Amino acid sequence: MEPNRDISPFESILWRGFVLPGHEACRLFSQDARWHLEGTAVFSHEQQPCRLDYQVLCDAAWRTLSTSVEGWVGNTVIAIQIKTDANGHWWLNEVEQPDVTGYIDIDLNFSPSTNLLPIRRLNLAIGQKADVKAAWLRFPSFHLEPFPQQYHRLEENIYRYESAGGQFVADLTVNRSGFVVDYPGIWQAEAAE
Repeated sequence: MEPNRDISPFESILWRGFVLPGHEACRLFSQDARWHLEGTAVFSHEQQPCRLDYQVLCDAAWRTLSTSVEGWVGNTVIAIQIKTDANGHWWLNEVEQPDVTGYIDIDLNFSPSTNLLPIRRLNLAIGQKADVKAAWLRFPSFHLEPFPQQYHRLEENIYRYESAGGQFVADLTVNRSGFVVDYPGIWQAEAAE
């Protein structure tokens, strides 16, 4: 996998979720020197039906510029708008989030899609590892929190992912685009283009 090599105009994937039982479809494309990651997750949480549509916009270097999440969790309507600026400031629905100032990546807690962002941005060689500070949109509270992570590229298509100070560790299998195709016990790709 060459994560910064040009990919086809559109890449798409369908995941099945196990912790949050359901499905998610996502696509990645480049337009006007910006990366667009958009998808829909339909799943069950505590016996409630959930539907979340998201859009993440990144610059050419894979730095998050904005994110939107809209939909519902049971009877609760979700309408989240996140934006960043060139100085590393983040806003959630127009409220500044100083705890994540200087962070680069968004991490959507309900989705495997955003693992792609640091994988593509870092472009690690096999054997390399890097620490990442992600702005974590926690589900189901939808608060934006600091979330330190580490990516260690073990093989061409396998990354060891660690978070919570090493309390959570998973070996993620990715495809040539950087989409996770196997997130053991949590998400599994059912179809990818």
